Amino acid sequence: MFRRECSYTATAGIPEIVHRISEFITKRDGGAPSDPENIYISPGSQWALRNILKVLLNSQASPRTGVLTPGPCYPLTNFTIKGLGGVTVPYYLSEEQGWELHVEELHRALDSAKGLCNPVALYVINPGNPTGYVQSRKTMQEVIRFASEKRLSLLADEVYQECVHGEKSEFLSYKRVLSEMGPPLSDTVELASFHSASKGFMGECGLRGGYVELVNLDPDVMKCIYKLFSTDTCAPVLSQIALDLMTNPPQPGDPSYPLYSEETQHIKTMMVHNVKRVFEVLNSLPGFSCKPVEGGGFAFPRLHLPPKAIQKAKEMEMEPDLFYCMRLLEEAGVLVKPGMENGPKDGTPHIRFCIMNPEDTMEEMLSRLSSFHTQLMKDFS
Repeated sequence: MFRRECSYTATAGIPEIVHRISEFITKRDGGAPSDPENIYISPGSQWALRNILKVLLNSQASPRTGVLTPGPCYPLTNFTIKGLGGVTVPYYLSEEQGWELHVEELHRALDSAKGLCNPVALYVINPGNPTGYVQSRKTMQEVIRFASEKRLSLLADEVYQECVHGEKSEFLSYKRVLSEMGPPLSDTVELASFHSASKGFMGECGLRGGYVELVNLDPDVMKCIYKLFSTDTCAPVLSQIALDLMTNPPQPGDPSYPLYSEETQHIKTMMVHNVKRVFEVLNSLPGFSCKPVEGGGFAFPRLHLPPKAIQKAKEMEMEPDLFYCMRLLEEAGVLVKPGMENGPKDGTPHIRFCIMNPEDTMEEMLSRLSSFHTQLMKDFS
């Protein structure tokens, strides 16, 4: 007879790790207090976001509930909202101005939802995915005031906060900016902030672990969230350990610190090199335009294809960016994603590809892409 013994942690995570995450947040945010009771560890940031959306969205409501989401956006978020019976209300980032978020566009998006749905939340991604835009303090303050005025819960996807490449760019969390704005905003705006080990130096997509910190939520709602997080008992212990390492990395004097410092600096140097090369190479090619990548893990350049190429795509019943990506894969062996998956403005084809690659791999990719693109533009000119 075999006996299987299972050991689960507390629903929110191992208490010691949750407390250390709270200390990390407080230090990151310049001393703004973080309550461990408001933090939940999850198998990933999207898993946590889904639970929060379950609380916010009501598929039986008439009109249905909705969420303002950026265009372009991380596609899984939009799929999740629709899968829960909600409506996505796109607000478009300004590509001409480096993918900035303008509050005037938030007002336009909210007006567009009238008669369609009842928006209950505003979803922001900072640093941007896939745009690479890092929001300024001024932008974040405007977003917070908008959320307060329109009584929207603020959902802040901040999983790429360690990946900031621009010399003049600085990551600030929405929690910090909200706290420093003071009452009444700091006491009333509902905020859910998401972070993940799998998007930083520790997990690198292999270790799926994240957390959400909740601010200014009603105690009764917090009880409901506790029940939702209890449905899967707890996040995997290995994920929790990865988060612990991310928020409490080796310090000077620790035996592993020299190697940790060497590895992280290598990754940072590689990323800075890659974003510089992507910007230089793509903007030197006719038919491409790429804004500076200030943060995150992707480049999202715009395609300006000849009319004959667009017509050929139409004949093949493909969107122009999908047509381009298929040809690139078949003829040059380079796999990139069509930007249409991310929901940019209609009529603005883009491609998306990861920049978190070794320098030699990135150089090979850019070389193949350049050769393919030059020939395609010639063929369809």
